Amino acid sequence: MPKTDLPKPLTYRDAGVDIDAGEQLVANIKPFAKRTLREGVLAGIGGFGAMFEISRNYREPVLVSGTDGVGTKLKLAFQLNRHDTIGVDLVAMSVNDILTSGAEPLFFLDYFACGRLDVATATEVIKGIAAGCEQAGCALIGGETAEMPGMYPAEEYDLAGFAVGIVEKSEIIDGALIAEDDVLLGLASNGAHSNGYSLIRRIVEVKRIDLSTALAGRALSDLLLAPTRIYVKPVLKLLKSVNIKGLAHITGGGLVENIPRILPNGLAAHIERGTWPMPPLFTWLKQEGNVADREMYRVFNCGIGMVIAVAAAEAATAEALLREAGETVWRIGTVRRRRGNGPQTVIA
Repeated sequence: MPKTDLPKPLTYRDAGVDIDAGEQLVANIKPFAKRTLREGVLAGIGGFGAMFEISRNYREPVLVSGTDGVGTKLKLAFQLNRHDTIGVDLVAMSVNDILTSGAEPLFFLDYFACGRLDVATATEVIKGIAAGCEQAGCALIGGETAEMPGMYPAEEYDLAGFAVGIVEKSEIIDGALIAEDDVLLGLASNGAHSNGYSLIRRIVEVKRIDLSTALAGRALSDLLLAPTRIYVKPVLKLLKSVNIKGLAHITGGGLVENIPRILPNGLAAHIERGTWPMPPLFTWLKQEGNVADREMYRVFNCGIGMVIAVAAAEAATAEALLREAGETVWRIGTVRRRRGNGPQTVIA
């Protein structure tokens, strides 16, 4: 009778998925998630579903949700092998978005996907997510780590984030009250945040730029990986004293395309470019990439990460309170009557 060699018993690890590594990651991140706990969390990381109880202090609570990623900024993180702040970016993109409705972020969930789970790298990423949640005052309540062999290049991963916030129905900010002569305040950004990185990477590639090169006293790598500012706490504090009529998070589309998202049809934002200093990073990108002015303002935030619309009579108070909260703020323009079908953002 012929001898048959039985195949070696296969395991999930042989197929490229390490269950033990996943369990180790969960153990690593629990202390970071614990620091983000807030009132309302009933069940967080570890179960099949996270639970959050809505406060009974609201008469007509409205939930506001947002989801986003960090785009090709991830490619720079891979290239530089720096993963400690990319999680802050992930949180910022979603919580800043829901903030524009006047919503307080309640909780956050993340999705981390990779071909092979590197526990140390994933821990750094999720540690950054927890830090972002602390800045926003929301709980890191759950998430998903997906190890999928063959789906991603070695040493790379993808990220997505999901935030849920709450606002009283009568206090929703939607831009409907914005009127002619209202003042537009700009809050300083912390660099390119998480937008325009495909163009940034193209400039770096074409010009063969060494990212260790110094610009304004800092390495380009540091400037390009600087985490997105989270505006939640100072803006929510401002809402208690000032009637904010509109909030625009300056993300993809820059100042040109994001401000019109909060403006009534018959109005336009007139932005005066000399009212705030263009950060050196953007001046450098414009020069190195020979990028036209309009392209700069519709791709990058150009130093302004959030725009706030307030009545002229409240502008000075709003500025003072924002500075007191640690924000750098400028009056960057006013709301005017729109000329026919002309643009809703005019930068002069």
